[in-house]
Amino acid sequence: MTFSLTVLGSSSALPTSERFPTAQVLNVQERFFLIDCGEGAQMQLRRLRFRLGRLDHVFISHLHGDHVFGLFGLLSSLALTGRETPLHLYGPPGLEKVVIQHMDMFDIHLSFEVIFHPLACEKSSVIFEDKVLTVRHFPLHHRIPDCGYLFREKERKRRFIPGVLEKYDIPIALRTGIQMGNDLTLEDGRVIPNEALTTPGPPPRSYAFCSDTAYYRAMIPFIRGVDLLYHEATFSNEDVQRAQETLHSTARQAALIAREAEVKKLIIGHFSARYKDLQVLLDEAREIFPETWLAEDGARFDVPLEKGTL
Repeated sequence: MTFSLTVLGSSSALPTSERFPTAQVLNVQERFFLIDCGEGAQMQLRRLRFRLGRLDHVFISHLHGDHVFGLFGLLSSLALTGRETPLHLYGPPGLEKVVIQHMDMFDIHLSFEVIFHPLACEKSSVIFEDKVLTVRHFPLHHRIPDCGYLFREKERKRRFIPGVLEKYDIPIALRTGIQMGNDLTLEDGRVIPNEALTTPGPPPRSYAFCSDTAYYRAMIPFIRGVDLLYHEATFSNEDVQRAQETLHSTARQAALIAREAEVKKLIIGHFSARYKDLQVLLDEAREIFPETWLAEDGARFDVPLEKGTL
């Protein structure tokens, strides 16, 4: 069961010849979620062989152009391909106004419904849920309203220990309840505890997206322990003053957040165009948090499904 992140773009405000602005696709068990939509996102989607029609949910962190300029072209292309299913857009309250004005100005008539989900970025709540996962938004610290996103799989059913179904002749009607944690009561009144019948299922996987933001420890409770954390690292620590002025983060600050939040793997991105060689940012982060990787365009990060504990 797939849980993978693909980086479409990793640059900050100014694209480079090698890096598009911020955009990512998260695949959770063949559910595809687009996170931010910088310029060139649909070109990257096509180049990396993602089917546009499988995108039903788009999450926008904030309304700076390098995170949203690609959305208008994507919507137009979806209409030109004859899409009919609704598209859900999540983001700050101004997103709906921006999209509608653009559609009207350029006489774009969509063949599908756009369902807007305006978010109060200063708060946190669950904004999407199905049988597989939940998505929560939480506040970041930037110059305008800005949301981070946490994607977390739901708990899986427990697994029967080999042989117990036959040993206790457990009827089908009781099996789901036992997999959810119920004990088994036999006909003679004996109670078999769940721990003697099942083992835990694979632990749920999780991904947190944090861009753009200054160094902001208030996010840590929301991202603690995630398998995969994306945190912007626009600058190196030599340019920490510039980071403070623009409410962005350095690679070192991203690593400090990852270490305190006890995440398993950190991905840094949103690189300033001033850095031709990103190794300086990677080295800086790894001094604090060794399990750090660059969010290079086209890179894919998989979170494997761990086996349940016997």
